[in-house]
Amino acid sequence: MSVDIQTVRRIAKLARIQVSENDADLESMTTELNAILNWVEQLEEVDTSNVSPMKSAVETSLFQRADKVTDGGYPEKIVKNAPRAQDNMFVVPRVVE
Repeated sequence: MSVDIQTVRRIAKLARIQVSENDADLESMTTELNAILNWVEQLEEVDTSNVSPMKSAVETSLFQRADKVTDGGYPEKIVKNAPRAQDNMFVVPRVVE
């Protein structure tokens, strides 16, 4: 796939990139975009059928801790420093009228 100057102008407009109307600048941008597209076409030719999907280049496993309550059970201490509290809950200003 290759792009022409008109396509470069359209891409620049869609990407909101200011491009000078100088033909030399447009021609160099056209050449650069065509080189990028050729590189992408080369990547499409690579056979990845035997490559498994991976989330990282290095095989790692995350440490998982037990899902249990380790702290709590003292709501009086938690709301002790709150500006306003009622029934062991924080009292905040009303936001919705």
